[in-house]
Amino acid sequence: MDGFIGDIGQFISANQVWAGPIVGLIAFGESLAVIGMLIPATPIMLAIGGLVGAGIIDPMPVLIGAVIGAVIGDVISYFLGWWLGRRVIHQWPLNKYRSHIAQARLLFRKYGFAAVFFGRFFGPVRCTVPLVAGMMSMDQKRFQTANISSALVWAPVMILPGWLAGQGAGIFANLSGSDWVWMAVGLTVVATVVSIVGVRFMRARPKNERRRGVRKNKVTTAPAE
Repeated sequence: MDGFIGDIGQFISANQVWAGPIVGLIAFGESLAVIGMLIPATPIMLAIGGLVGAGIIDPMPVLIGAVIGAVIGDVISYFLGWWLGRRVIHQWPLNKYRSHIAQARLLFRKYGFAAVFFGRFFGPVRCTVPLVAGMMSMDQKRFQTANISSALVWAPVMILPGWLAGQGAGIFANLSGSDWVWMAVGLTVVATVVSIVGVRFMRARPKNERRRGVRKNKVTTAPAE
């Protein structure tokens, strides 16, 4: 695996024009149902972030490729679930990953929109939540809002650690004691804000999604006359 990641890094370093398309393809594959479970996107993105931090490749094509690939991958997974419905989990190859689908369904039923947004950041459900959102007939506008907004956040977050590793030696060596204090304060504030927003999103599904779910259940459970 390390050799594979190293080969990708060497290829991108030698062919910088391919950085964006390659990152887009990786993000796309990681967002597809089942296929995403087989792609080690996180270590690859960290390695590419290191190349960005070292100044070897331009960050903009990488970020644009990551966002576009992630969005398209989620869209395809969503419509796959929308068109095939719940029976898809009983068909190959998804019938081999029922536990993953069950986790994604539980997360989506409990958190709705927030599950789609934050699910991208968690490996076990990253590629299955969009599929489940389609299966559960989530409103398309709400799904696309969560999909695009989360991709815009996910892309820089994924390359940030690698970028910091590439930049770190030069940046942190010049920091004074007060700089470290302000950095710690800033990180604490950001972490607190993100945690509060995350908790607010994750506490409950929006009322309109709940009502749609109730109406849908009533229709499906109504006795035939």
